[in-house]
Amino acid sequence: MRDRPTLADLPVPRPSACPGLLRIVQALDGGICRVKLAGGGLSSAQARAIAEAAEHCASGVLELTNRSNLQIRGVLAGQHAELIERLLAAGLGPSNPTADDVRNLLLSPAAGLDPHALLDTRPLAAALLDLLQATPALHGLSAKFAIQLDGGEALAMLQHPHDIWLSALPGTPSRLAFGLAGCPSDTPLGSVDAEHAALLIEQLLLLFLDLAGSEHSRMRQLLSVITPSQLLQQLQARLPFAIQSAPINWQRATARQHAAIGTYPQQQAGLCMVAASARLGRIDAAQLRALADLAAQYGDASLRLTPLQGVLLPNIQEPSADTLLHALHELGLLTDRQEPLSQLIACTGSTACSKGLSDSKADALHLADRLRASGARPQVHLSACPRSCAAAHTAPFTLLASSASHYQLYQRTPELPGFGQLLASAMTIDEAGDWFAAHCATGNNDA
Repeated sequence: MRDRPTLADLPVPRPSACPGLLRIVQALDGGICRVKLAGGGLSSAQARAIAEAAEHCASGVLELTNRSNLQIRGVLAGQHAELIERLLAAGLGPSNPTADDVRNLLLSPAAGLDPHALLDTRPLAAALLDLLQATPALHGLSAKFAIQLDGGEALAMLQHPHDIWLSALPGTPSRLAFGLAGCPSDTPLGSVDAEHAALLIEQLLLLFLDLAGSEHSRMRQLLSVITPSQLLQQLQARLPFAIQSAPINWQRATARQHAAIGTYPQQQAGLCMVAASARLGRIDAAQLRALADLAAQYGDASLRLTPLQGVLLPNIQEPSADTLLHALHELGLLTDRQEPLSQLIACTGSTACSKGLSDSKADALHLADRLRASGARPQVHLSACPRSCAAAHTAPFTLLASSASHYQLYQRTPELPGFGQLLASAMTIDEAGDWFAAHCATGNNDA
């Protein structure tokens, strides 16, 4: 086992606008430190260490990201080094100090637990994380380059595009479909036996770096100058096994598209998972510390963050589930799927981001009040600028700020790229609330 790196071991992080554990990026409300979690998992001890570090070295505000990671906001000037030291001491850093940027691997928060799963993706995930960290050539990947492993879980995020994705195939779960610059709901490029998946990914990443050079940082950019079939042909030449075709007309079964909230059964007899959502993706240090205590009291002292900006506590005795769910509600987390905030995503907004045109967090809270009164429950993403930082996928509806008080309203459509069809060029949050009340009163999110 490698020794954990210390601050003295750390290289100077490469320039990037993406925060990391070792690269704290400045925002209007202070520094941002992003802690990348293996499979979205945290032990209770690590959660307490993060809470203490956030209180001592930062504002105490924490964000749950759409890649199942965690961000510490408001890092204080002069506290960067101590914050990093505390996180490294808790075992939250990379095994290789130069590899923090490339630990971008998304799993279902229910991996290894979901009774609907076809394959436990955790062993493959561990092998790929080791590969990413131990292979210096791969450290040249962009800090945004990401891989998704899908084991067929019902509790999964299938709408987030990734540079590479793999998905277990029904009937042959030891075989994985794979695709590029998309997500498991897309048409796959081919398939591979699970035992060959790590080598496939290794050679695909090395091929990407060879072909992309300094011009392309993401797979979608490379595929604009080379066809998928051409890339597949070059990949096959590097492999000692044959890439297989994917089953004709295979389509990944639909997973839950709403925030993970409530109690879910586990494969393991007598146990269940209990999940709750953070209000607009944020919690504070005191809430994280309390979550650590609840995980230790009712479960196995572990937590899993979800790509829907929530938290899942696994291995809960079934008779304790309702009590735990009530405790999560008392803690200020969302435990009711009918709560409008559980359907809303909002970026940091103008109070903390220099690019933000609107206070999207405050506007989301106001919109939730309007929706609560009307009964409409649309899924809406409020974005203070076109970068869409808070959502990697396209929500059914997007409110894109055009000024401090007005938004453009878009509806997702399969025919149009980006946010979809423009429905209104300038509306206030009150006008948006009225529009949703008129068009989504039945709870149809895709009205």
